[in-house]
Amino acid sequence: MLRKFYKMHGIGNDYIYFDCMKDDIANPGELSVRLSDRHFSIGGDGVILLRPSKVADCKMSMFNADGSEGKMCGNGIRCVGKLAHDLGYVNGTHCTIETLSGIKTLDFILGADGKVASATVDMGAAVLDGQNIPSTLRGDKIVNHPVNIAGREWGITLVSMGNPHCVVFIDPEDLDLEKIGPQFENNALFPERINTEFVRVIRKNELKMRVWERGSGETWACGTGACAVAVAAVLNGYADMNTPVIVHLRGGDLTITYTKDTVYMEGGATLVFTGEINI
Repeated sequence: MLRKFYKMHGIGNDYIYFDCMKDDIANPGELSVRLSDRHFSIGGDGVILLRPSKVADCKMSMFNADGSEGKMCGNGIRCVGKLAHDLGYVNGTHCTIETLSGIKTLDFILGADGKVASATVDMGAAVLDGQNIPSTLRGDKIVNHPVNIAGREWGITLVSMGNPHCVVFIDPEDLDLEKIGPQFENNALFPERINTEFVRVIRKNELKMRVWERGSGETWACGTGACAVAVAAVLNGYADMNTPVIVHLRGGDLTITYTKDTVYMEGGATLVFTGEINI
């Protein structure tokens, strides 16, 4: 059966999107594995479905390139909002989206064509206590905690933004993430695996990061990861609360603001192309 898809990206974090508001897709995890291959299929970091919701304007379901389902995707949710708006499922400059990590609210900036160009997402409160990341470490906050992974010692800060993140402040440019990333992802400290960000502090409130995502490997961008990095920077004294933090990723920049109640993420959402594929 031929099915229309939308290839979209949020600062290089690219997924394959399907409009399932009226016609759902069975086995999306299996489909994600097949379609994410960059040599023999469409290529992407995974598959995201736009689905109907009883509690919000729409629902986002996202699947990593290995077929595992993710609870949240910061760059993906901006594209879901754009898709829902541009297809006419939501109107105006505001919408709500149901995810496995709760209902998120989005505010849109529209382009000259009336379509969504960028969005600010209220990502909700950051989770900081070790048990609920989840990890085997215990404490209200795990900040610059020494651990030995991949044969060396690191100072890690743990933050969950719906997805679990481990943040390390170190110059990431010369790191062999293909070797180090899986050893963080699958370490026994993290019973549900972990996303890991390696971060250089450029100056106060300005950071540069590389990310190893569980189930996808190194990606060009990670929205929840950028949020976790900004939170971790505040906790470690590299950034200020209630102040926009610029986070540079391989695919572009995100602006993150960490408050005592929530985390706001601002960034672009781009439609690359559409097509049809037999699923």
